[in-house]
Amino acid sequence: MKYLLLISVIINIIVLIKLAAVRISLRELRRDFSERKDLRSNTALGVSGRDVQLRALASDMNDTLSRLQASYNRYERGDRELKSAVTNIAHDLRTPLTAICGYAEMAEWTDDPELKKKYLAIIAERAGYMKKLTEELFEYSVITGGELSEEPQSLRVDRILEDTLMNYYPMFKERGIDPKVSISEEGVERKLIRSYVERIFSNLIGNALKYSDGDLEISLSEKGHLRIANSAAALNNVETEKLFDRFFTVESARNSGAHGLGLSIVKIFTQRMGTPLLASYENGKLVIEIDF
Repeated sequence: MKYLLLISVIINIIVLIKLAAVRISLRELRRDFSERKDLRSNTALGVSGRDVQLRALASDMNDTLSRLQASYNRYERGDRELKSAVTNIAHDLRTPLTAICGYAEMAEWTDDPELKKKYLAIIAERAGYMKKLTEELFEYSVITGGELSEEPQSLRVDRILEDTLMNYYPMFKERGIDPKVSISEEGVERKLIRSYVERIFSNLIGNALKYSDGDLEISLSEKGHLRIANSAAALNNVETEKLFDRFFTVESARNSGAHGLGLSIVKIFTQRMGTPLLASYENGKLVIEIDF
């Protein structure tokens, strides 16, 4: 009987010790959670006790908080980008709108038909710029709003690239650029989304035309490796890393109020198709590579 009583006392003591340890661990967990609940601290939740379930709970909470923190960081980054974009877009819209109002007033007050014609041409050019900007913004909002319904299909990447280059031929001539093109004679056939590939090629070549100092190299290997390179003295390594960010351009980085959507759309489409995308700055040249 005495032994049973002793055993009972020992068991009760052990239980009380365990309960005390659990209380201490819960207190530690609550303290650490309070430090991390604003999602700015990287402190990991931990417990000093050895209770398996409490340790598992702390681990699960750490995983959840890490995901929440990552989401919060993306939200903050997107919020900053949006505010900057709104400022830039407001500038982009206000400048041509002010010009339109000014030239419209001048056209109204002049009796010279040649001046009227000149002013109306300027108004049309400014209005066209505003229309292009609003269309790009609308398209970007649609694209980033969710996946498109188009399904991947077997297509010839090399032929799409050739067609895109032909479409840009007049602009090459206008800029005095004689592109060096190397496309594999072996057909590069892949299962991809056609509209994505077409838009990727169009945006990349348009970007190269924008930043090129007069040269352009385009190659597509039989393995589906695309490389587009052009001299770009206006760029540097830091700006190259940001080229695919939403609304970033070299001009916006230098406070001219420009907007940039083309390469951010390239990034979205390559991510959706799982095709690796890389930009680098080598010896004064911007190099963009994609593996289809």
